[in-house]
Amino acid sequence: MTSGIESPEVTRERVLERIRADSRFVLAAHESPDGDALGSLVGMQGLLTALGKDSRMFIAPADLPLPYEYRFFELDGLISSPPADIARRTVVFLDCGNIDRNSASVLQQGSHLLNIDHHHDNTRFGTLNHVVPDASCTAEIVWDLMRGLDVKPTLEVARALYVGLITDTGRFMYENTGPHAHEMAAEMIGAGVDVQDVYRRLYEEMPQAKLALLALALDRMQRFDSGELTLAALSAEDFRDAEAEDSYSEGIIDHLRAVQGTKVAVLVRELSSGERIGQRKVSLRATDDHVDVSRIAREQGGGGHRRAAGFSTTLELEPLIQFLRRAIAEQLAATPNGPAAPTLV
Repeated sequence: MTSGIESPEVTRERVLERIRADSRFVLAAHESPDGDALGSLVGMQGLLTALGKDSRMFIAPADLPLPYEYRFFELDGLISSPPADIARRTVVFLDCGNIDRNSASVLQQGSHLLNIDHHHDNTRFGTLNHVVPDASCTAEIVWDLMRGLDVKPTLEVARALYVGLITDTGRFMYENTGPHAHEMAAEMIGAGVDVQDVYRRLYEEMPQAKLALLALALDRMQRFDSGELTLAALSAEDFRDAEAEDSYSEGIIDHLRAVQGTKVAVLVRELSSGERIGQRKVSLRATDDHVDVSRIAREQGGGGHRRAAGFSTTLELEPLIQFLRRAIAEQLAATPNGPAAPTLV
């Protein structure tokens, strides 16, 4: 593992050298890959293919099929089990702040581990860590590497990178949206991306079951501490009643976040399949500058950004709510004129 933390300028050049020098790669992202993880995967695959490299994209069987809104991605070179020659391949982890968030531990046996990410709390687990916290998304970092290697994106790659960009910036509404994000968007549109088509695929054509799940979540909404915490919890039974896939919970938290007076929005959903059946996946979003939800997530083994983070837990709902209330209150109490920590029964 690389000692110390090198600047993004230094690690960028080292990543470019590694890509030029190596010939065989495996690409991976975090579990339950979102738009940025998938967009970065497809983008990096396109970059390596353009350079004539032997590259494969790994997505674990538990993460397939992809959420309906991402099934239009063309996943040429996709594998769901690590290749036999993994020890002779360079493994590129994309949008993965913690290596434990990837379900294939054998990928850690790669000859080199390139960790390319934008999460500020990245654990820097790679043999080479190119972590750019100022980047709006990991797709932006891949785009920058393409520029460094003078590779022009195909339409497929441009669309994938654009998806990563708009999903991680909340359609350019989140605070991580900087000048480079708009510069990147302009270049992707110039490469042929149909903005209206992408929007329709991501945010329209919603399955009825997803709307039914949203209705259940809003019906179960709870508010605590004068509305500072807005929370909804979905059980495995709720998913069955709505006939909804696990991925249909995507976007629900944005409705909770929008409720007036909310400082932290939380969606809790019970996992009903795979090895983690019975656990709860917790998504957190902050609207208040004084709350860093990545700190809360790290206490439970997760991570993320200041305003968007998550973790998985075996805590039952009531202890989980008490933990969240206490953790939020502790951060707010540390601010000038902050509220006192709530008395939890």
